[in-house]
Amino acid sequence: MNNEQRMKNLSVPSGKIDVVLDTDAYNEIDDQFAISYMIKSKEKIHVKAICAAPFYNAHSESPKDGMEKSYDEVLKLLSLMRENVDVFKGSEKYLDDEKKPIISDASKMLAELSNEYSPEKPLYVVAIGAITNVASALLLNPEMKNNVVVVWLGGHAQHFHDTKEFNMKQDVAAARVVMECGVPFVQLPCNGVVDNFRISKPELEYWFKGKSELADYLASNTIAEAESYAKGTAWTRVIWDVTAVAWLLNDDDKFMLSRIISTPIPTYDNFYAMNHNGYPMTYVYHIKRDALMNDLINKITK
Repeated sequence: MNNEQRMKNLSVPSGKIDVVLDTDAYNEIDDQFAISYMIKSKEKIHVKAICAAPFYNAHSESPKDGMEKSYDEVLKLLSLMRENVDVFKGSEKYLDDEKKPIISDASKMLAELSNEYSPEKPLYVVAIGAITNVASALLLNPEMKNNVVVVWLGGHAQHFHDTKEFNMKQDVAAARVVMECGVPFVQLPCNGVVDNFRISKPELEYWFKGKSELADYLASNTIAEAESYAKGTAWTRVIWDVTAVAWLLNDDDKFMLSRIISTPIPTYDNFYAMNHNGYPMTYVYHIKRDALMNDLINKITK
């Protein structure tokens, strides 16, 4: 890929685009908003498939269990929206190293589907979990890097004190594969940038409750999760995964600001190593919270 085409692919796309979403949907409550927002953005996004990503925390017994619960959660959301989209199970574990892919229905699908695209007409892969499935697909089919654009919500801002962010720290090897391979790459860092995208209980009750079956589920799910730890105190809940989808819709910088930087290398001790000879990437550094929240509300509740 020549530099002119790379820079074009690092810009917000114009026209209608094909997208695959890779999500650990059961991990938190924000993936559900992101999935719904993507499905409801039909004016620009054609969702080709959704892949379930592994995760391991208090909501799962293992990365495999997290992936399977995420698969079921995606199906639940599609049912609430009465939408039909192909859903694929992803990896049951994280990468063992940076050379060997993990074969799954998701990684095989991505590796094969990318062959139908080109640098001039890329497939957009939006990842909002550990990036294992995408890294495995790139290892299975190295030519995939020329035919896709990867948009990832992962890692923290470069000014933050570490990179111990859930999506990145679960599978640092996968992050390194994606960020070093040369695929056009867009990063939405968590703490320090997209953690600004938050919602409160009054907003959920005012804007979402009673508007639709889907809106009720999103509101109730978020409130229940937040109050399980807030225990009577004031709270807002970050729904940052929405921002990764919103980058695709960011015409005229209406939802966020970004710049081109040299791609850093995630290290295994939870930092970034600067690589001034690295490929250029798009780095989102500011979210226009209210503009994006209004678009999310309008699409979810209409």
